[in-house]
Amino acid sequence: MAQNLLELDGLTRRFGAVTALDGLSFRVPSGEVVGFLGPNGAGKTTTMRAIFGLTDLDAGSVLWNGAPVGPADRRRFGYMPEERGLYPNMLVAEQLEYLGRLHGMGAADAASATRRWLERLEVADRATSRVEALSHGNQQRVQLAAALVHDPDLLVLDEPLAGLDPAGIDVIGQVLLEQARSGRSVLFSSHQLDLVEDLCESVAIIDHGRLVANGAVDELATRGPRRIAVRIEGERLGAWARALPGVSVSEVQGGEVRLTLDESTDSDAVLDAARAAGRVTKFAFERRRLSEVYRESLAR
Repeated sequence: MAQNLLELDGLTRRFGAVTALDGLSFRVPSGEVVGFLGPNGAGKTTTMRAIFGLTDLDAGSVLWNGAPVGPADRRRFGYMPEERGLYPNMLVAEQLEYLGRLHGMGAADAASATRRWLERLEVADRATSRVEALSHGNQQRVQLAAALVHDPDLLVLDEPLAGLDPAGIDVIGQVLLEQARSGRSVLFSSHQLDLVEDLCESVAIIDHGRLVANGAVDELATRGPRRIAVRIEGERLGAWARALPGVSVSEVQGGEVRLTLDESTDSDAVLDAARAAGRVTKFAFERRRLSEVYRESLAR
């Protein structure tokens, strides 16, 4: 598959006095799963709708391989909206075949792709069910099949993991990784940051329609001051660390205290203070979690 690239260049969209997108720019290359993050109302759905020409832009461009996206390009894109985009009274297989035909597939190819994706997403037994009769999780799986049935070059998915049980998350997560490994571009939004960290090579974080952080997850996680995770027997609140100079407690979870150190702070002095508080069972330098990157980006 050819190397492809989706580029969002200076996207601006206003709704009256509200600026939904404010000069937003980032890239989604082929072969990657890119996480698209931000609080509710940040502009994620507006951005996705702009990629598909479903909302007008006041400024900026959506580019595919360096040229403005047109109707022919969008036939090669797959979209999974957060709200249901399926016909509730239509049979599952009949609906997927119909959507495949709308994307230019022949009847036999659409039927074959429908069977393949229903099997891969583990809902083949619901092929003759109406969409409205499916559980929320199975509707999510069928909605993803609808985005994949025509073998798109770009996948844009709005909260595909919302409301899924662990089995559903595993299935859909593996499909997204498979799509990226086969050379497709994958952009998806989610509020489940631990899952995004597991699945994504890079992320774009927006707030009030502006890009506030962008880059490889590993690179973002290793930027900034040193971080140490400490666990002490019988001390679960991190009280011992709160008065240490040049040290701030960034998180306390499950009895583990995560500390951020100023550049001049001696980590050996922190270890000595931890030992004075009790038996140290963990003292390790760690990268930032994506949740920390996210919170710090929004706080700027």
